[in-house]
Amino acid sequence: MGSPTPHEVSDELRRVVERWHQLPLDHALSRMPSVRALVQSLADRVAEARGHDAEPVPDLGPATVTDQLSVMVFDLFRARPDADPRVVADELADLRRSL
Repeated sequence: MGSPTPHEVSDELRRVVERWHQLPLDHALSRMPSVRALVQSLADRVAEARGHDAEPVPDLGPATVTDQLSVMVFDLFRARPDADPRVVADELADLRRSL
């Protein structure tokens, strides 16, 4: 079974991850709150789709935050196949531009 993540979202996620890996550590640390906010927003949507209470996503640092982002994007489209890919792609593009 293939990924539930739409192509346009996968492409933008890849761009975010590539940009993140190019950042100097001090800049990455300064941008962590915005990345974590999107990770948490996605996690909250996944919890809601599954009928669970939202829980905080642990802060595992800048080395793993894009892994967390990738997992939450995947989980969102697994839990909500009807989620609008344009909305998520736009959120990812906004994040990338802020980096």
